[in-house]
Amino acid sequence: MTRYPDIPKPIRSGLVVVDPDHGTPQRVVVLQFNPDTLERGIAPQSAGDGGDAGGGGTGSGDRNEALRLKGPAQETWKFTAEIDATDQLEIAAPDGIHPQLAVLEMLVQPTTAQLRAATRLSQKGSIEISPIEMPLTLFTWGSKRVMPVRLTELSVNESAFDVHLNPIRASLSIGMKILTVSDLPAGHRGADLYLAHLAQKERLAAAARGGGPGALGLGGAGLLTGRG
Repeated sequence: MTRYPDIPKPIRSGLVVVDPDHGTPQRVVVLQFNPDTLERGIAPQSAGDGGDAGGGGTGSGDRNEALRLKGPAQETWKFTAEIDATDQLEIAAPDGIHPQLAVLEMLVQPTTAQLRAATRLSQKGSIEISPIEMPLTLFTWGSKRVMPVRLTELSVNESAFDVHLNPIRASLSIGMKILTVSDLPAGHRGADLYLAHLAQKERLAAAARGGGPGALGLGGAGLLTGRG
């Protein structure tokens, strides 16, 4: 019996490798500890970015495009994950945390089978060899954040080793780009998952409490119409 049965077990964040054709999970990577902080960057795809529109102003781009978007915002995530074998002493770890590190590294590496297949095509004189396609990867941060991603950074800092020099503690800096409908072909399962992620944002935005102009010191309607 646990000492504090009423304390809910925390949900772990992680990555899910999915077969894009069938939608079945091929591998689930559960982060041992949830990161303490998340760094997110959101850059809008503005249609009006460009050269000076003239007219004596200092703005740039077509004035008719100033409020238009070319597509979904480009969003990046960055966080630090910790892996520590000493926190799981009851689980045998003859290789230290090599397996956990290898799983993450294989998210940005082609397999030996894929590389050998590309080599065979090259030896047969194939003029053009398509880049190797990786499985669809999802990042999950609770039920309200499930999104298709591509890892853009994986930096590993190994800080402790066992007597066989297997790493037993490491800090990983992980960077990801959220894949949108601008990045994926129409009908791709990842594009559908992104749309579901965006719809979740819309539902959360609709639930936010709004304010009135008075809270901003804008008492008259003319101040918002430009006629005040």
